[in-house]
Amino acid sequence: MGCGLPCLVARSLPWIYPSTRQPSSWGTQKGRAMGSSAETAVSEAQTAVETVCPAIALLDAQGAVVGWSQAAQRLVGYSAAEVMGRSAGVLLVAADDRAKVSQAAQESTRRGRWSELAQVRHRDGRSIDVRLCVSSLSGQDGLEWWVVCATDKALLPAWPAEATVAEPLLDTLPLPSRLPIGVVIRDTHLRCVRVNDTQGSKDGIPLPKRLGRRLTEAAPGKEAETLEAVMRQVLESGDPAINVDYQAFLPTHVRSNRILTASYFRLDDAQGRALGVCVVSVDVTDSRRARERLAILREASRRVGTTVDVMQTGQELADLAVPFLADYATVDLTESVPLGEEPLAHFGPQGGYIPVFRRAGLASIHPGTPESLFVRGEPVFVPPISPVTGVLRSGKSHFEPILDASPGTWLDHHDAARAEELREHAMHSLMVVPIHARGAVLGVAVFVRTKDPRPFEEDDLFLAEELVSWAALALDNARQYVRERSAALALQRLLLPHCATGGFAADVAWRYLPADSHHGIGGDWFDVIPLSGARVALVVGDVVGHGINAAAEMGQLRTAMRTLAGMDMRPDEVLSRLDEQVIRLTELEADPRHPATTTMAATCLYAVYDPVTRTCTMARAGHPPPAIIDPYGHVTFPDLPTGAPLGLGLVPFESVTLELAEGSVLALYTDGLIEARGQDISAGMNRLRAALARPGLKLDDLCSSAVDALRAKPQSDDFTLLLARTRSLSADQVAYWQFPSDLAVVSRARTLAARQLTQWGLEHLAESTGLIVSELFTNAIIHGKDDCNSDRTIGLRLIRHEMLTCEVSDAHHCRPFVRHARTTDEHGRGLFLVTQLSRRWGTRQIPDGKIIWADQQLPASA
Repeated sequence: MGCGLPCLVARSLPWIYPSTRQPSSWGTQKGRAMGSSAETAVSEAQTAVETVCPAIALLDAQGAVVGWSQAAQRLVGYSAAEVMGRSAGVLLVAADDRAKVSQAAQESTRRGRWSELAQVRHRDGRSIDVRLCVSSLSGQDGLEWWVVCATDKALLPAWPAEATVAEPLLDTLPLPSRLPIGVVIRDTHLRCVRVNDTQGSKDGIPLPKRLGRRLTEAAPGKEAETLEAVMRQVLESGDPAINVDYQAFLPTHVRSNRILTASYFRLDDAQGRALGVCVVSVDVTDSRRARERLAILREASRRVGTTVDVMQTGQELADLAVPFLADYATVDLTESVPLGEEPLAHFGPQGGYIPVFRRAGLASIHPGTPESLFVRGEPVFVPPISPVTGVLRSGKSHFEPILDASPGTWLDHHDAARAEELREHAMHSLMVVPIHARGAVLGVAVFVRTKDPRPFEEDDLFLAEELVSWAALALDNARQYVRERSAALALQRLLLPHCATGGFAADVAWRYLPADSHHGIGGDWFDVIPLSGARVALVVGDVVGHGINAAAEMGQLRTAMRTLAGMDMRPDEVLSRLDEQVIRLTELEADPRHPATTTMAATCLYAVYDPVTRTCTMARAGHPPPAIIDPYGHVTFPDLPTGAPLGLGLVPFESVTLELAEGSVLALYTDGLIEARGQDISAGMNRLRAALARPGLKLDDLCSSAVDALRAKPQSDDFTLLLARTRSLSADQVAYWQFPSDLAVVSRARTLAARQLTQWGLEHLAESTGLIVSELFTNAIIHGKDDCNSDRTIGLRLIRHEMLTCEVSDAHHCRPFVRHARTTDEHGRGLFLVTQLSRRWGTRQIPDGKIIWADQQLPASA
C-alpha cells in the first residue's frame, strides 16, 4: 500500500481550498447576481476552512509515514511511534480505496496533487470522515515524497445554500488553480528539504534557490526573519501556528502584491523528537480581494443612490471609488441626464457627434482635486479621439493598466492640457467605464491611480464595472424620476389657474409648493371661479397619491368642478355630483380582472361667497375645514360637516351658510400645510391659526409669511394655501323690485330698470336691458301659470359690478332652455334674443324657485 493515501482522486477540492476568482462573465447582468452570491459563499467557506488546524502526515516515495504531527495524533489516536515507518494505506477503512493505488500512482506523476473525501480508521476502531489534500514534494535527493493534510469533516462548515450557484463557476476553473496549496518541509535548522511546485509559483522563490537553504538565505529581509522566528517557536513548543499572513517574495520590478497565509506544524519521529517543520501555505490574494469587493459593493448599496438627484448620485460614486479603488475618479454625465431627457444611444460604427458632458462626480486622495481640469457641475471637453469616445462607440470599458504618457501619444495631439496633468500627477493606470442602462449611454466614469504604485488588474475592472452598474441603475431611476416630475409639474402648472381673480367679490392670493424630490408631485389643486350675480366660488382639493397620475387625475377633477360650478348648484350638490364623477372615472379605468386595484380618491372644499348678502356657503368632502380671519385678526375654524372623501359614495354632503364681515379673510388649504410627522393634526391647525393672525399685512404678504412659517423641511407633501379677502357691494350698486305675476307689469319693470340705469350713467344699455327684462318677465309669467304655488310674485334685481347683471326670480323650478322656433311659431324666440343681447346668461336654483340672469359688458369707465 505504498502510496495509498495519495492515490485518492480530487473531486471535492473546492471544499478544502476553494478559489474565489470569478470568470469574466461575472460582469454581465445575470453573472453579477450569480457571481455575487457565489463569491460570498466561496469566500465564507474558505474563511472557515482556514481557521481549522489540519492533521499533517509526511510520506516517503513508498508511501510510508516519515513525519507525523500532533494534530494527526489527535485526529486518529495513533502516536508518531505507532505509525512511523508504516504504510499510510493501513489507515484507510474502505477496501475500494486500496484498489485505486495503481491508477492513482500513474495520475500522481501527471498532477502531483489532489483532494478527496475518505474514511480513516481511529485507533479505537471507529471510522472518521475526513477531507484530504495531498501534494507531492521535491527534494535534493530527486525522490518524490508526499504530504497529506487531513481535516475532520465534522469541523468543516456546511457548504452554504449558494453552493448550487458556486459549483458551476468553480467547475470552469482548471485543476491547478483549484489547488492553491503550497507545502514546504524544513529540518530542525529550518533548511528547506522538501517543497511542492505550488509553493514556488506562489511565493516567488524558485526551487533551486530554495532547497537546502533557510528562508532568510533564499529571501533575505525582515519578513523572512519574522517567519523564521515563528518556525523556531513551533519547533520548541510543538504548538502549531495557524494562519500567519505574509507577502510573496516577488522581484521588485513585479508591480503586484500576493498575500499568502501559512500554518506551521512540527513533525515528530517515533520517539516524539522534532524532525522539522511542515509549512502549509495558501494564496489568499483572491479571497481577500473578494472580501474587499463584497465589502465595497455592500458599501455601494448603502452610499450610492441615496437620493433621486443625478448629480448627487454621481458624486456618491466618485466618493466611494476613492480611495477604495482609485486615487482619482471622475463621473461625467451626458447633459440630457440631469434634465430628465432621453439619454443617448451608442455611437454608430462610423462615429457621431460628441455629446455634451457635465461633471457630476469628482474625488481625489489629494485635497482640492488638483488632477481635474473641470470643477463639479461644469461642462467637460471630450476630444474626438480619446478612450472616452472609444468607450462611447463600443459600449465597452477601456482598460489600460500601464498608462502610456510618453510624448507623441494621442494626448499630445488631441488634449495637451490633459497630457500635462497626467505627467504632473504621475497618473500611471487608467480605467474608463461606460455608464449605461437599458441600452442607453448615461455617461462615463474614469478611475486613475497616481500614488498607489500597483497597476489596475482585471479584478479591479470587474469591481469598477459592478460599482458603475449599481450607480447606473440609481442614475437611470433618478433620470426617469426627473423626467416624470418635470412632466407632472408642467401638467400641474398648466392645469392650475395662472391669473385667478375674485372680481368685485374678493381679493385673492395663493401659494402652491410641490413636494420635495423624494416624495414627488402630488395632486393638489385650487381654483377661483366667477359666478353669476358677482359671486365667486373658491375651491381647494387634493387627489390621493403622487406623480404624473395624480396630476392627471387632478386635471380631470378640476375640469369637472368648473363644469359643475357653472351650473350654479349649491355646494353640497356640487360635491355630490363630483363624487359621482369620481366613481364613474374609477369604474371606467378599472381592470376587469382586478377591479379593486384601481382607485381614485380625493378631498375637496367648495365655498361660494356672495358680496351682495355677504354670505358664504360651504361644503367639504373629507377636507380640512377653512379658517376665517375677521378684520381684527381673530382666527376661527367654522363647524362644518366633514363629509366623506370623493370617490367613496358613502354619505350625502351638507352645506353651511355663514355671514362674513366685510374685509374678512377666508383661508382654504390642503393637509400638507398642517400635517407633520409625529404630531397631532390639531397642533398643525394651531400653527396655522398663529400664522394667519396678522391683520396688518397685505393679503399677498400674509400668504407668503404663513407659508414660510408652516413649510416643513423636508417637505413631505404638496401644499396649497388660498386666501380670499371679502368685499361687499354698496347699496347704490344693487336695485331690487318685486312685482305680481301679471303681463301688465312688464312695462313698469322696464321703466324702473331704465330709470336705474340712468342714475348709474348707463343709458346706452337701457334699450337692450329693457328687451332682456321683457323677455325674462314674459317667460316667467307664461310658464308659471300652471304652478300651484300661491306666491306668484316675480323679482327683478339689477347689479352693477364688473358686469351689469339682470336677474329675474320666480317660484317656478323648471329650467328654461333655448328653442329653435319655426317660422310659424308665435313663441320660443325670447331666450334666443336674450342670448344675442347679453354676454352670457343662465339659471340657478334658489330655495323658493329659480333665478334667470343675464350679464352685459360694461364699458371700462363705468
